Amino acid sequence: MTQRTSAETFEEYIPGELLREHRAQSSRDLFVQILARRQAQENVIIPAVPEPFIVWILSGRAVVEERSPGGEWLASHVGAGDFFLTTAALPTEMRWQAEPGAPFIVMHVYIGVAMMQESELREVSGGRDETLSALLEHIRAELYLQNPPSAPFIQGIAQALAVHLIRTYGTDVKRHRGGLQAYKLHRVFEAMRDELAQPFDLARLASLTELSEYHFSRVFKQSTGLSPSHYFIRLRMEEARRLLSETDDAVINIALAVGYNSPSHFASLFQKVNGVTPSQYRSDYLRSKSTTV
Repeated sequence: MTQRTSAETFEEYIPGELLREHRAQSSRDLFVQILARRQAQENVIIPAVPEPFIVWILSGRAVVEERSPGGEWLASHVGAGDFFLTTAALPTEMRWQAEPGAPFIVMHVYIGVAMMQESELREVSGGRDETLSALLEHIRAELYLQNPPSAPFIQGIAQALAVHLIRTYGTDVKRHRGGLQAYKLHRVFEAMRDELAQPFDLARLASLTELSEYHFSRVFKQSTGLSPSHYFIRLRMEEARRLLSETDDAVINIALAVGYNSPSHFASLFQKVNGVTPSQYRSDYLRSKSTTV
């Protein structure tokens, strides 16, 4: 079980379709995603993230159940305007069933840790808060009506949102949650993706977060569940699968494109990660594509 992940990778654990997004630019900003969820979702384990975050229901009605893994289920009947405020440092298990007739759409708002002034918030499940909804509605409208959305506008709303959360849901407990903040992790992910063909450079990645290599490696793993080098390999393999599926490039050229000068080493690592060789992966993909046409 993955204990912790990041706002950037959180969506890998819950099936859904990303509709809109605003990426945090600093630790005093919000990372916002609007997502369409499945109407029915069986048990899924949700890792903890460094930031407190809000799930605000935009459309649909559903029964959402949650628990600590292996604990007792807590059910909430929710509809548009209801929200969840999550601050847990440990994973949560969830499942839900939405009513037919309307899409089940939610907005995730991850709150930059610097805005919280180390304040701890109590958790809320299926709550309703008119002030919170009014602030989040401004953000929703900005994402849908402005192209591109205004980052300063969203940051302004973020300050009001943080004040409201602290004075309405704050506790006297202060706790450091650990892990990399979303905007720093996004900076690292972008650098990794831009440099897939280059040798792995831990020192450069650590410098992007203004941390030592040791501390960066530790908090990166807290945020993603993987070491920086293993996450880099994962990104390389994702790109290799894309190139094998979407292009006719020779395997040797794909190996070079993702940073491997030795085709045999690339093939061996690809098989270890994916269970098949690159050639077999391409063959299986083409076969499945022809079957569905």
